[in-house]
Amino acid sequence: MPEVKAGPETKVPFYGHVRQYHGIQKEIDTAIRTVLESNQYVMGPALKEFEKDLANYFGMKHAAGVNSGTDALWLVFLALGIQPGDEIITTANTFFATAEAAWIVGAKAVFVDCDRRTYNIDPSKIEAAITPRTRAIVPVHLYGLCADMKAVSEIARKHDLLVVEDNAQSIDGHGPGWKQGDFSDAVCLSFIVQKNLGTFGDGGAVVTNREDVDAAVRRLRNHGSSQRSMHSFGFNSRLDDLHAAILSVKLKYIKKWTDRRREIAARYTLGLRGTSLTLPYEPPGNRHVYHLYVVAHPKRDSLESFLLKAGIDVKLHYPIAIHQQAGYPWGKLADPKPHVPNCEYNAATCLSLPMFPELTDEEADYTIEKCIEWDRSQT
Repeated sequence: MPEVKAGPETKVPFYGHVRQYHGIQKEIDTAIRTVLESNQYVMGPALKEFEKDLANYFGMKHAAGVNSGTDALWLVFLALGIQPGDEIITTANTFFATAEAAWIVGAKAVFVDCDRRTYNIDPSKIEAAITPRTRAIVPVHLYGLCADMKAVSEIARKHDLLVVEDNAQSIDGHGPGWKQGDFSDAVCLSFIVQKNLGTFGDGGAVVTNREDVDAAVRRLRNHGSSQRSMHSFGFNSRLDDLHAAILSVKLKYIKKWTDRRREIAARYTLGLRGTSLTLPYEPPGNRHVYHLYVVAHPKRDSLESFLLKAGIDVKLHYPIAIHQQAGYPWGKLADPKPHVPNCEYNAATCLSLPMFPELTDEEADYTIEKCIEWDRSQT
């Protein structure tokens, strides 16, 4: 599906990376300069400081920076002993990398359907997908809303399964009475620029309370080395110090930025209430961090075209479910015919409105106005 883009007269951008940089430019520039003058750019003090800050932020024992969120996932799978032929349960309405990480280690990605309201994995569907080869459940905290980790954890304990949280989109979120990491073996993060906590490029991390997982990830990310000049099997997947320093600056602002995202989301929700659009759902006790503000409508493509022509840059997340991708690896790694009607419905109906902390009230109101205008034209 070719990407449709807003015209040259874009009035509301989808991303606010440059605005965010300008807001904290002095701190970012100072952090970068400090690294440049340190003469230590890989596995140096800036990385160690960020890993310490990140672990403290989560209230967990360990954090290890890696090259990307994808690497975070598959390195954790290796650290947990996932083997070729093992099965990992996840959902199909997420970014391709969640399943791709399982395939990289030779495991089979088994898809269960999502909940229609939350877009997250439906715990009531998980047990039917468990087989003697199942080793792990990988819930994705999609669009900024945490999956029901308490329910997932109960199933995992019952069947002696591992749990890995794909938290690429939901840093600063939590569930009712629990935080990320409370019910899992590891939390995997992505720091690509468009994330709520993003650097100017790629990056990722693994946060865990398990000493063995942290030690294994640290070896695997650095050519199997835990001591200079001594190596075993591993890879080159390190978060460099420049990105780590940038992330340390931004981490201090994440709660403030989340609060602003929630203000914008509340504005959208109030303004769009009463339209035929399906709006995001936040279960009681959850903190939705609105990485994306996703609406849904059966005539999504018409709405997308209308908004783009009005100068509002909108995106689709994700218009092709993983098992419907042309590059889906049919065979022993893949579930041949997953029954995931909600995932497929979401792929066909969901649309993301502009959402970033620096979005102005006026830009949000213009977006609301145009959504209402389109909605009225459908009656």
